[in-house]
Amino acid sequence: MDITKPATTTVSPVAAAPAPLALALVVASDRDGRFAPVIADWFRSRLAGREDFTVTVVDLAEVDLPTSLSYSPNPAVTAELAKVTPVLEAADAFVVITPEYNHSFPASLKNLIDRHYTEWQAKPVGFVSYGGISGGLRAVEQLRQVYAEMHAVTLRDTVSFHNAHGLFDETGRHKDPAGAEIAAKALLDQLVWWGNALRDAKTVRPYGA
Repeated sequence: MDITKPATTTVSPVAAAPAPLALALVVASDRDGRFAPVIADWFRSRLAGREDFTVTVVDLAEVDLPTSLSYSPNPAVTAELAKVTPVLEAADAFVVITPEYNHSFPASLKNLIDRHYTEWQAKPVGFVSYGGISGGLRAVEQLRQVYAEMHAVTLRDTVSFHNAHGLFDETGRHKDPAGAEIAAKALLDQLVWWGNALRDAKTVRPYGA
């Protein structure tokens, strides 16, 4: 008599959720009377409900770095770099919040970028920009070239605020946020994909520029 063995079912183990990405949120403007805190607060509210990021803010208005670069910075500069370099080094991903100044981005941001190199490498960079009619997008296009030199990966999609001052009320609340919220979610979802992909790749093979 034939005895048919019951079919066996293989249950695949459930993959563990990846650890949250360490996100460095760089606020680029250090201008007096800047609008940056309004934009930064709004974007941070988009991060509040997400468990796939841990967020550290690097506000360049709170960092006093001279524009003269040196391979041997003095103790005062070393102390200022200690506020930002460890954050950039530990980050898995970046979002840069930048205005547009005269078709470009702030000198404070270029200074920060130029003082670091390996800290940017093989990591994704997203952009939130604001300004007048261009919404800061001309600043972003220039930043793509700069970050390419740093071996960073810039995301295609951005969040941009055109004529930004008129979009928010006196309390800093966006008057019509639907479109901006969709753009922010798309940016963050892409950042998660790239951040995890690059982090995983570097565990297999360290990045070599």
